[in-house]
Amino acid sequence: MTLITTILIAFIAVLHFYFLVLEMFMWTTPKTIKAFGLKSKQFAEDTKVLAANQGLYNGILAGTLIFSIINQDIKLAIFLLLCVTIAGIYGSYSTKQIKLFYVQSVPAIVALIFCFF
Repeated sequence: MTLITTILIAFIAVLHFYFLVLEMFMWTTPKTIKAFGLKSKQFAEDTKVLAANQGLYNGILAGTLIFSIINQDIKLAIFLLLCVTIAGIYGSYSTKQIKLFYVQSVPAIVALIFCFF
């Protein structure tokens, strides 16, 4: 892995760790409610268990991306970046929020491109 590829993969890992924090620990805060476009504080309260589960998966993605960096496993990194890209595309489509595509998929696509150089 080149240095730039490693930095890009690390950035994606940090981004997903941040998602973990938002979804597991800050789901019902005004900042997170606004960031995710949630309907209301009550809706956030009603969905916080689901969000925490989603956050855990984002943490697993982040941890495994770091694992791929430590072990210089480009194949694992490519697989995970593809998963992140697909998740971002589906999330954007299913929520009708194009912002999700730009925040999640675009950085992963950029990192993927650099994986092949």
